[in-house]
Amino acid sequence: MSPVALSLTLIFVLIPLVLSKTLHLGLEKDTLIATVRSIIQLFAVGYILKFVFESDSWTYILLMVVLMILAAVQNARKKGKSISGITWKITATIVAVEVLTQGILLGFSIVPAEAQYIIPISGMVVGNSMVLSILFLNRFTAETEAHQDRTELILSLGGTPKQAIHAQLTDAIKASMIPTIESQKTMGLVQLPGMMSGQIIAGADPVQAVQFQLLILFLLLTTAAVSSILLGFLSYPSLFNERMQLLRERGID
Repeated sequence: MSPVALSLTLIFVLIPLVLSKTLHLGLEKDTLIATVRSIIQLFAVGYILKFVFESDSWTYILLMVVLMILAAVQNARKKGKSISGITWKITATIVAVEVLTQGILLGFSIVPAEAQYIIPISGMVVGNSMVLSILFLNRFTAETEAHQDRTELILSLGGTPKQAIHAQLTDAIKASMIPTIESQKTMGLVQLPGMMSGQIIAGADPVQAVQFQLLILFLLLTTAAVSSILLGFLSYPSLFNERMQLLRERGID
């Protein structure tokens, strides 16, 4: 894409700006900030990735993955302020998912152990795990607050914390996984996924692009399941004290 063609894509930014101004939505500033930030961040990442790909050093690859994980944790932890120790729990979840998925991909030689494969796939895994963590935490905190009386009733009847919180936990896990599952049901019919579309635009064989996209879809399905379930089982014990009583006042870390 030429610089002139790229500059013309700003038309797609101008349209929402005009609509926001016309309808008095007040989104002009946020739209401009988002546009400028995306331009700066993406070009910066592009030049960094070019350097990392050319160096092909495992040190730089690991640094990129660590940076992505730290950014994801920092964003996701804001949604779990009511759960004690949520920062390390999200970190453990994302790291576990990354190690599991990359271990399978590299261990079975599904993809080459090269930066151009590891970093983009890690970005998809970490990003999806972050989104799943946010979805889970939003639903789980809402469920626990809405059903405190039922939880305390089960505890008073001799139930364990796991039994008392089971319904809220499973509801939150299912709710966080549903978007991933539902999007895969219509994949190829309603939408062409980003990775597949990018490869086709770059001139790759469509069938080969489909194979890589299936890899990503199956990968993200595991990411969704492991992220929500692992974070759920790490989080729920923090809602109770050592006497198996529900804690009503909780705080981050």
